[in-house]
Amino acid sequence: SGGGGRGRTGIISAVIVMEIPSQLLAKIQQASKREASPAVSALINEIMLRHGDSVQGILFYGSCLRSGDDLEGLVDLYVLVDDYRSVYRRTIQAVLNKLLPPNVFYLDLPFNGHVVRSKYAVLSLTDLLKGCSMSWFHSYLWGRFCQPTALLYTRDDQVTARVHKALAQAVITFMRRVLPRIQSEFSARELWSKGLEFSYRAELRAERPDKLVRLYEAAGDYYEDITPIALDAVPYFSEIINNEGCVSYRTRISNHIRLVSRLTWGVRRLQGKILSVLRLLKGMTTFEGGVDYILWKIQRHSGIAVDVDARLRRHPLLAMWVLSWRLYRQGGFR
Repeated sequence: SGGGGRGRTGIISAVIVMEIPSQLLAKIQQASKREASPAVSALINEIMLRHGDSVQGILFYGSCLRSGDDLEGLVDLYVLVDDYRSVYRRTIQAVLNKLLPPNVFYLDLPFNGHVVRSKYAVLSLTDLLKGCSMSWFHSYLWGRFCQPTALLYTRDDQVTARVHKALAQAVITFMRRVLPRIQSEFSARELWSKGLEFSYRAELRAERPDKLVRLYEAAGDYYEDITPIALDAVPYFSEIINNEGCVSYRTRISNHIRLVSRLTWGVRRLQGKILSVLRLLKGMTTFEGGVDYILWKIQRHSGIAVDVDARLRRHPLLAMWVLSWRLYRQGGFR
């Protein structure tokens, strides 16, 4: 196993570990233990008022978590629920949430002379566990939750344990899917930077390379710590190379597995573009000012500004198709 090779130079045989390594779980538990700021606490209180007893847990991730500034941009939250039917009055919203999770909502609140803004995604705890596992093909969930994530609220200890397990499983899934796509010898920086690039490109969020580098740098120590531990749970031969304090890794993965991985990432990328457009369309039903949000999101993630006139703003679904065509013509689908 990868971890077993620490400090040695030979190739150590790896086995598929069915259980999550206890050290990895401990790291996840430590990293997810954060206190909500007063502004984020206000958002959580409002979410609890909206959805009440159906809420099992609340996760905080994304740029505001990384920067520590929750009054700039949108606070990204995931609201974990027991069952979609218990969350919504309208059956159609529950059905859409089940068919294409998650449903995303916008929330803003006045706070100490400012406005704190959030987009929160509703996801069942069952779908979180599936979405972070190898049974979930696309990287939408495991590509997010392999990154540092704060667990701000859970109903009880049992839910806490299930969420920690899902977050740890996301790390393992990420590594199993990424390792065959990178060079056999790599650093933790190369593994995570390249893997996050694959994940981001599998959605309608063509991030600039400098931003992907910042994703790693924002939590470099975390990624360095979990890499050798998570290698224990991937089914590839691996070794850890320590060259005068500079740690790198080497895996032995067959050409067949690498070919299959390259093909599946190609499929994942095409699938992700389609799913992203469908999620944007679905988001029109849950976002106040949905067209403005979509315009902001497109410009933020692709760097392309798309104009929409007042007439189209009155017809969000039509605006979405026009936006998609204009974005495509300007090279936004990369």
